[in-house]
Amino acid sequence: MSPAPLNPVSAVDATPVLCGVPQTMLWTLHNRATESLRPDAWFRDPEAERIFQSIEFNYRAHFGRPDSSHATRSQMFDEALRPWLAAHPGGMVVELGCGLETQFQRCDDGRVRWLCVDVPDAIAVRERYLAPSERCRHIVRSALDLSWMDEVEASKGVFVTAQGLFMYFPEDEVGRLVSAMAKRFEGGELMFDTIPRWFSRKTMDGFDVTRHYRAPPMPWGINRDEIEAALRAWSPHIASVQHEPYRRFRTFPARLGLWMAHIPPLAKFLPAIVRVRFARE
Repeated sequence: MSPAPLNPVSAVDATPVLCGVPQTMLWTLHNRATESLRPDAWFRDPEAERIFQSIEFNYRAHFGRPDSSHATRSQMFDEALRPWLAAHPGGMVVELGCGLETQFQRCDDGRVRWLCVDVPDAIAVRERYLAPSERCRHIVRSALDLSWMDEVEASKGVFVTAQGLFMYFPEDEVGRLVSAMAKRFEGGELMFDTIPRWFSRKTMDGFDVTRHYRAPPMPWGINRDEIEAALRAWSPHIASVQHEPYRRFRTFPARLGLWMAHIPPLAKFLPAIVRVRFARE
């Protein structure tokens, strides 16, 4: 039985409606902003706080107790991106499935050029709170529509991010997308997150986060010990692959993951953050 629905997303000035995968932008916003608002926060995101507080929505009833997972993920992406920006002044960052993520606002060095890519419903909501600019453009397109690559100017380097995105695609679609990027963006980098196979199966069976919210199906799951082999099978243009588990959580039992990460037979069953460098010809 599906969870009982809540009212659509509502804002002070309008009432956009989100469902399916685009609605997860509110779930991630909930986790990032509530961490940032804590007096003992280890992750600060003022723009997420602003957006979170401006949308009239019962986040807690919908998504449950915030667990800091999405704040952890965003922090790890920031920590990887900032040194890359310093080494590639004026480089281009492509944010696939951007939603209401505010990484540009957190990491902008005054020179980076940024492309936010997402489906029409998601970009329409994003633009109510985060206006595009000359250096941060919005591209209304699915990540699977490879024409977004034509918007990328790669002469000063390319860093592609995909937070909370690939698990919503079938495995063959993820493989085609990664292969196309590896071929197109020589020497570029890609960072994304994965879920393990057991969690993918859980969502396919119907994962009720609360009685009001069922997570969208996530067909692509992969265990950590399979990641590098899968990437290299998809493309001959992979230079290096790094992956690690999430670094911190506030809630139990999620915190068990920090312990499991040090036990090899168990570590493969954890979600992971993956960073890939594409080869140069």
